[in-house]
Amino acid sequence: MEPILGTREPVQIAAIVKDIEATKRKWAEFLGVEIPPAVDAGEYAVTKTEHMGKPAPEAGCEMAFFQLGNCVLEIIQPNKASSTWRDFLEQHGEGLHHMAFQVEDIHEGMRACREFGMVLTQWGYYGDGSGAYAYFDATGSLKCFIELLCSFK
Repeated sequence: MEPILGTREPVQIAAIVKDIEATKRKWAEFLGVEIPPAVDAGEYAVTKTEHMGKPAPEAGCEMAFFQLGNCVLEIIQPNKASSTWRDFLEQHGEGLHHMAFQVEDIHEGMRACREFGMVLTQWGYYGDGSGAYAYFDATGSLKCFIELLCSFK
């Protein structure tokens, strides 16, 4: 059988947290690595973030990344604005949020996820404009969110 997104290899797993600084320190200690910097999600003029089908200019977060072999651990602290990250934190508390997969075509990947029964909760462009992302709620079937990542070449 072919995988829905054309790959079986996640490139990222992510957790939503209340305190990115404390969480980064603990993960760095656990992994025996340096504490990575936190970066913000970027400006709306570039990201054009949409949450639940509507423009979300205030949606944002701080992120930190740990390289784990072929996969990245992403730590996300949402700001107070409505977003898929904030919704998760308010509804479920801190914890694992999503697995991400690299796709060649963001729109084809989004179509495949919808056909599989997932619900698009948020999408936009990377903060530097070099790619796009889309979050799908697959908690009913896969018990987590799925994120699509697409780097522009």
